Amino acid sequence: MKVYFIGAGPGDPELLTLKAADRISRCPVCLYAGSLVPPEVVERAPDGARVLDTAPMTLDETHAEILAARVRDEDVARVHSGDPSLYGAIAEQIRRLEADGIDYEIIPGVLAYAAAAAALGQELTIPEVAQSIVLTRVSMKSTSMPAGETLENFARTGATLAIHLGVRALRDIERRLAPFYGADCPVVVAYRVGWPDQMFIRGTLADIQGKVRAEKITRTALILVGPALGAVRDFKDSALYDADIPHVLRPKARKALAK
Repeated sequence: MKVYFIGAGPGDPELLTLKAADRISRCPVCLYAGSLVPPEVVERAPDGARVLDTAPMTLDETHAEILAARVRDEDVARVHSGDPSLYGAIAEQIRRLEADGIDYEIIPGVLAYAAAAAALGQELTIPEVAQSIVLTRVSMKSTSMPAGETLENFARTGATLAIHLGVRALRDIERRLAPFYGADCPVVVAYRVGWPDQMFIRGTLADIQGKVRAEKITRTALILVGPALGAVRDFKDSALYDADIPHVLRPKARKALAK
């Protein structure tokens, strides 16, 4: 038997990869994070499958289900939101699988920041404005952050920040980022991206906390911060398609060829 760690994406069942949908439809056991994965995703499980919401379960309990599946020689679909490699808590699950000699495979999924950018209709890496995206989070009540991975350190780069688990800490985020980005830096709070009730709240570091509070959003939200969010028209074209700049697939400048 094999355990498949499957990225379900941020919420829209149509954003499942073909491979993810196929594995869910073939696994007799499906363990999914019900608080973040829509039921439509696991409805693909075969008739008679053992489908369990792991939100109220412990690591020991989910592993016990996998061990029981091994006795029955049944594959397991372990379905996570987004992509399992990011805040998926799969490392400790894999450690147990390897200790018990259980085979596994990771199937990637669409990340929330990518789905949010698509829904917003914009690019997050704008030429000469921001060419990096930092995926990070704030501690709150979850595991502490490593000493060097602070919002201040990331903000010094000027990159676009995609901050998870921070919607209840917007005032603190403003305090820590404003000295680097400025109080008028654009911010987007993306709530339940890919779900029917998704919502995007635009603002600045100075006013986003009040706007989010007015909508009573307290969880399941991604915070995007950075000047690239506001550079929708006034920016330099990329060099990628510049007729004057050759590259390996266009070895001679087009204007030079025209002469």
